[in-house]
Amino acid sequence: MALLRGVNVGGKNKVNMKELKATFEDAGMTSVRTYINSGNAIFTTAGRRQLRLADTLEDAIARRFGFRIDLLVRDLKNMRAVVKAIPPGWKNDDTTKCDVMFLWDAVARPSILKQLQVKPDIDDVRYAAGAIIWRADRNGLTRSGMMKLVGTDLYKQMTIRNVNTTRRLLELMTT
Repeated sequence: MALLRGVNVGGKNKVNMKELKATFEDAGMTSVRTYINSGNAIFTTAGRRQLRLADTLEDAIARRFGFRIDLLVRDLKNMRAVVKAIPPGWKNDDTTKCDVMFLWDAVARPSILKQLQVKPDIDDVRYAAGAIIWRADRNGLTRSGMMKLVGTDLYKQMTIRNVNTTRRLLELMTT
C-alpha cells in the first residue's frame, strides 16, 4: 500500500484517484485500488524493496501529474502492527480526534516521542511500527501539544490518516 503525502488538500496537488490508479498500473503494480480522495493506493507487487518501490512510484506520479509527491509504502505486516496498537475504543468522531502519523524511515523510532510537546491531560500518544498514534478529546484540541507539529521538520516527514481510515485500509489490504 502507498500513502501519499499532501494530495488534494486545500486545492493543492490535485490527484484524480482514477488517474492515480492508472499511474500505479503503468508502473507495474497489480490489483490496484484507491481509497478516498486523500491518496491511498492498495496494490500488489512482486519482489520489490519498499524504498525502491517508493522512488519508482514517486517518479511515475511526477511524470503523470507534473509535480512531486512524497509517499510511504507500507506492507500488510506493518499495517497489522499499527492497527493492533490502536486501542479498540479509539476512534475519530465528534468527540475524539484520533490520528495515525505514518513516519518516514529517518524519524521512525520510539524515541521520537521525546521530541513531541505532549500534554498528558489532553493528549494520549504512543509509538507503534513506524507510526505515532495520537488521541485527544475534541473539546481540548486547541490546547493540545500535538497541534504544534504543523510546520515543523518532523511534520514534513510524516503523512497522517485518521484511525478510522487506517483500520479501513487494513481491511482493504486483506480482502
